[in-house]
Amino acid sequence: MNIRIAEERDLESIIQIYNQAVAAGYQTADTEPITTEDRKEWYINHTPDKYPLFVAEYEKKIVGWLSISAYRLGRQALQYTAEVSYYIDFDYQRMGVGSRLLKEAINLCPSLKIKTMFAILIESNLGSIKLLKNHGFEKWGYMPKVADFGGIEVGHLYYGLRIKKR
Repeated sequence: MNIRIAEERDLESIIQIYNQAVAAGYQTADTEPITTEDRKEWYINHTPDKYPLFVAEYEKKIVGWLSISAYRLGRQALQYTAEVSYYIDFDYQRMGVGSRLLKEAINLCPSLKIKTMFAILIESNLGSIKLLKNHGFEKWGYMPKVADFGGIEVGHLYYGLRIKKR
């Protein structure tokens, strides 16, 4: 498996993987599929030098992706804090893809001047909770019943990690 910075040609695969999570429900707060056009600006804002977007490639197929995103962009006191998001193709889950992506992101944080990384997830996403804990993330917050999936309310969890200095 190869972990690399995403290129524009990867965007369609990134969106297909994300839309798997949308269709499954309870894995992202989006409830309707998104399009490549919807994410062009998002892609442009993920520059390799500050907020990279990684893909995991296996046998020339994109099987997962991870983004490091600004947290409250423009607020100087939060410039060293970033949000991490990741999605793995359903056919490649539980094969170490997420772990490889997350390890790459954590290792890169010092060079990006990121001191704190966190993830926001739906409370029923047990796979993500396990992955985050395996990489040292701890539960930092809980917002009960803030997401509504057709009348079913669920909470948001915040998991965080302080990046160790090298």
